Amino acid sequence: MNHDGSRGAAFLVASGIFLSRIAGLIRNKVFAFYFGSSMAADALNAAIRIPNLLQNLFGEGVLSASFIPEYAGLLAHGKKQDADKLAGAVAAALALTSAVVVLAGVLAAPALVSLIAGGFTGERRELTVQLTRILFPGAGLLVLSAWCLGILNSHRKFFVSYTAPVGWNAAMIGALVGFGSGTPQVRLAEIVAWASVVGSALQFGVQLPLVLRLAQGVNLNLDVGTASSRMVFRNFVPAFISRGVVQISAYIDAFIASWLPTGAVAVFAYAQVLYTLPVSLFGMAVSAAELPIMASATGSSQEIASYLRGRLDGGLKRIAFYIIPSAVAFLALGDVISAVLFESGRFTRADSIWVWQILIGSTIGLLASTWGRLYSSTFYALRDTRTPLRFAIVRVALTTALGYIAALRLPGWLGVDARLGVAGLTASAGIAGWVEFYLLRRALAQRIGPTRVAASVTLRLWVAAFLAAAIAWGFKLGISSAHTVLTGLVIIAVYGVSFLLIATLMGIPEANELTARLRRLR
Repeated sequence: MNHDGSRGAAFLVASGIFLSRIAGLIRNKVFAFYFGSSMAADALNAAIRIPNLLQNLFGEGVLSASFIPEYAGLLAHGKKQDADKLAGAVAAALALTSAVVVLAGVLAAPALVSLIAGGFTGERRELTVQLTRILFPGAGLLVLSAWCLGILNSHRKFFVSYTAPVGWNAAMIGALVGFGSGTPQVRLAEIVAWASVVGSALQFGVQLPLVLRLAQGVNLNLDVGTASSRMVFRNFVPAFISRGVVQISAYIDAFIASWLPTGAVAVFAYAQVLYTLPVSLFGMAVSAAELPIMASATGSSQEIASYLRGRLDGGLKRIAFYIIPSAVAFLALGDVISAVLFESGRFTRADSIWVWQILIGSTIGLLASTWGRLYSSTFYALRDTRTPLRFAIVRVALTTALGYIAALRLPGWLGVDARLGVAGLTASAGIAGWVEFYLLRRALAQRIGPTRVAASVTLRLWVAAFLAAAIAWGFKLGISSAHTVLTGLVIIAVYGVSFLLIATLMGIPEANELTARLRRLR
């Protein structure tokens, strides 16, 4: 069970995610330039969440939990024909189900908007309903795109699947640049929504040729009688519910934000782009690369357990090396990061500070959420989707209760600006994330034995990150009082270089490895 290529696979996943996220950041910067924190920005950000629920329910998350472990296992045992048959059955089921849900979503858009953005009234609500109807069909295409990702990941073809969203982002960027000047904001929001549908088709189309080449024997079928199909669809239900409750948590946050002052939904979305970036780049990269490898493990129960512990411990350390400095960067330099990415046009300095406040709340649970992804992937590799479901429900319940108090009640009790309630949403989600993480870790320890990152390792990473932040703050105070993209990039670069140097001097293995790799590039 020697899979030395996992680091390379994680690098390919991270590279693909990095490119797609850079495209996403460019899209958000252009979006912020034309929309700022306006009514139309609120409407589009709320609307785009609703059909994305379909993508996340039926798409990558559920497929990672149920389809990839079984499909990758069949490939590992040389059962190519059975794997192709399973892939065809899953594709047919996804296509049929998503078509029905897309139609229902278009028809039920007003009711959905009432559930997701109950605080919206008047023109803001009407626009959100219209945008939701436009966006829903694109979500069906994104579900099929996620099926392509499952096929490609199982064949260890990570780069194409994770760069495919560049097409989705490019379509919206093109629409904003092409129609942004002089177009009324309501009309521009509709144009961007249609561009999103076009981008969904691009994202699916980019992956399809390689999928058809790798899985030439795939034919659509509704045969659920095989053992593999029964396993996938049996695990699909708890994975669907688990993903659903996680999505419900995100939509509850959006619902609560809709009752806050105008702009809260839009600014929350801008901040979410930033604090989910390291989770996607590093947590998803490691988890996505490890899942098919862990699912392909063979041997006795003890051998598999030992192997999974080793993989999990190594993955946790790699995640911590990147996530801890990311959390400190958001805490200390969130205004700089927001200004570099978004501050222009209608997006003001005050908006950057607002985003920073939300990022500070997100730092509480950033590490727990990212580690939790890897623990969930390990359960999925063991064909267990029910345990993560139970703990996801606990997290959602906590997030809902704490989020309501922190966002809608706490600012009034403390006598502070109601706009700070959005930061309460991310802080409360972080607390709930830690609870879920500890539950996952304890349950997995009962299955395969204890796994953890040594406290001395995380302590050194926190110390290195805070020392680097202090150096960056010195530059921030000394080089210029003007908030320009150039000065912001210098401050961020100083932080990154300082952290890497300090971590290397402290003898942190991941820092030494990264430093050596950078030296080889010279």
